[in-house]
Amino acid sequence: MSWMRVSPEGLLLGVVLDGLLGDPRRGHPVAGFGRAANWVEGKVYGDSRGRGVLFVGVVVGAVGVVGVVVERVAEGRVLRAVSTAVVTWAVLGGTSLGREGLLMARALEAEEMEAARGRLSHLCARDPKGLGSAELARATVESVAENTSDAAVAPLLWGAVAGIPGLMVYRAVNTLDAMVGYRNSRYERFGWAAARLDDGANWVPARVTGVLTALVGGADAWRVLRRDGGNHPSPNAGRCEAAFAGALGVRLGGTNSYGGEVERRPGMGDGRAPEVRDIRRAVALSKRVAFAAAGVAVAVAWWRR
Repeated sequence: MSWMRVSPEGLLLGVVLDGLLGDPRRGHPVAGFGRAANWVEGKVYGDSRGRGVLFVGVVVGAVGVVGVVVERVAEGRVLRAVSTAVVTWAVLGGTSLGREGLLMARALEAEEMEAARGRLSHLCARDPKGLGSAELARATVESVAENTSDAAVAPLLWGAVAGIPGLMVYRAVNTLDAMVGYRNSRYERFGWAAARLDDGANWVPARVTGVLTALVGGADAWRVLRRDGGNHPSPNAGRCEAAFAGALGVRLGGTNSYGGEVERRPGMGDGRAPEVRDIRRAVALSKRVAFAAAGVAVAVAWWRR
């Protein structure tokens, strides 16, 4: 069958476009998807898991159908390569992740604490109120580590094995988790399906991220990944954060606040607490991991051709 086979040339070109352009400031397709998903949520919301399953099924199913249509219409090597490149660029977020990390680093280096706290929402849902430089640095390093998988490794792997539909469906699933996958009074039950589906979609990519981090980051990354990767409450984030902790020689984990709820996470790594300078190191490591993931994804796509 010719469909659900991604163009390796298109996948590579999409990675290059993301590296050169990052996310568009206006008219981003993912932002448009978010608005559409909000509209559907308003129509089907109910405080139950069943309603959440319906919501996810409708939204993700619609994206999957669009992805299949795009891939079926994109006949021919050149058109498929161009279509794959555009979709890959649209769903990748590695370059923008790095930019956000560097913006945080600059704010902290300039001791602009209010600006730094205001930027934290671009990286994670952690409550920035009252956080000092050290806690903001730790939050940023942890977010860069976790989102290296979500923003770069996972979409590339899904694109390599499931083509344009895989790229689009993965980004839809991950976006829905960011929208409704919270454990609060509104989404505890309604967001359950989105959160569990996202866990499943990221299970393999998170572990691949950990392995790639160890490959480019050294033996300590592998040692800490194996020892501490399962300590995190998330089945996936801990694999990325543990590997980054080992590679950077820092200790991650601790007390975090999300919407007034305090969460205490076990430590990962043996080193010192992260410092502001470690943000730049984490961004550089994330780029190396994303580059390695692109190589793996292109190789898989070529093999599948």
